[in-house]
Amino acid sequence: MPRGGKKGHKGRGKQFSNPEEIDRQMRVQREKEANEGVEKESGSDSEEETSSSDDDTQAKRKGVEGLIEIENPNRASQKSKKVTEVDVAAPRELSRREREEIEKQQAKERYMKLHLEGKTDQARADLARLAIIKKQREDAAKKREDQKKVKEDQDTKSKR
Repeated sequence: MPRGGKKGHKGRGKQFSNPEEIDRQMRVQREKEANEGVEKESGSDSEEETSSSDDDTQAKRKGVEGLIEIENPNRASQKSKKVTEVDVAAPRELSRREREEIEKQQAKERYMKLHLEGKTDQARADLARLAIIKKQREDAAKKREDQKKVKEDQDTKSKR
C-alpha cells in the first residue's frame, strides 16, 4: 500500500514555526534596522564612510545587476502628491474604456441624425416600405368605397 493510504501521498508534511523563533527573528530584524539608522547619522559627518557603504551595496548586487543599469518604470515607487500640488483645473485624461464609450455614443448620435434625415440605407429602405404600405392602404380604401357604392346601388335598385 502506498504512503498516505488508498488516496496516495500528496506533498510534504506541514512544518510550523514556533513563536519563540518568530520573536527572535523579529528582534534581529529590528536591531539590524536600528544599526542602519545609526550608521546613516554618523556617515553624514564624514564622506569616506559613505563611499565605503555605497561600495558595499553595489557589491551585494547579484548577477549582471551591477554591470547593467536598468531603468524600470514599474520598479519606482509611486510618489503621492500633496493636496496643494494637485491641479484640479487640469483636464483629466480619459481611460481607453471611457474614450471608447464616448466615441460609441457620438457615432450613435450621428447615425440617428442621418437616419432622421433619410440619408442612411436603412432609412431609405424604411421609407420605401412605408410608401408601399401607404399605397396598399389607399388601394384597399378605394376598393371598400367601390364595394360600398356597388352595394348601395344594389340596395336602391332592389327597393324600387
